[in-house]
Amino acid sequence: MIEKEMEKQAAFCRTPKPRSRTETVKSITRKIQLVELGLLIFVSTTVSSCRDASRDAPPGENIIEKQTGKALTMTNKVIKTDEEWKKILTPEQFRVTRGKGTERPFKNEYNSNKEQGIYHCVSCAFDLFMSDAKYESGTGWPSFWQPIAPDRVRTEEDNSLFSRRTEVLCNRCDAHLGHVFEDGPKPTGLRYCMNSAALKFEKK
Repeated sequence: MIEKEMEKQAAFCRTPKPRSRTETVKSITRKIQLVELGLLIFVSTTVSSCRDASRDAPPGENIIEKQTGKALTMTNKVIKTDEEWKKILTPEQFRVTRGKGTERPFKNEYNSNKEQGIYHCVSCAFDLFMSDAKYESGTGWPSFWQPIAPDRVRTEEDNSLFSRRTEVLCNRCDAHLGHVFEDGPKPTGLRYCMNSAALKFEKK
């Protein structure tokens, strides 16, 4: 009898006690909090990765150019020494693009060019301007009211020659292209006054 009674007590001890309603709710709440914490960490990591990728992407990456109907992808920056540039540029091209020179007005290659096509950087072949944006400014230099896309070029303040101007450079190789002025036609009101020696025209 004693042995049977002891077995009953042992069995009773091994049988798990049912949880109370309060304990069950607390357990479910803890699980939900853990799931929410895991989702928060995942979302934070994903957003951070996307931001880093965006910062590391070069300008113009995978931009679909409306005017050409194709993707004009900018690769890494082109960096060369002056001696290396001299090997691939003519003396006049080097003087203008690397020495920030200015060619003579009217007597240059593209001032009167009216053919349809794309104007590339003469140094690195980067697509800069479409012929559709070219207009006759009467200044003697090829003029455009906008580049193919904003990231095709970059600008810097130029205080040389006792005047304040805005210099325009190729965004891939930093070649001096010319200057931009706020006296152009609509819709931009800008005049990108470029040197022919800094450009290479590709006919459509």
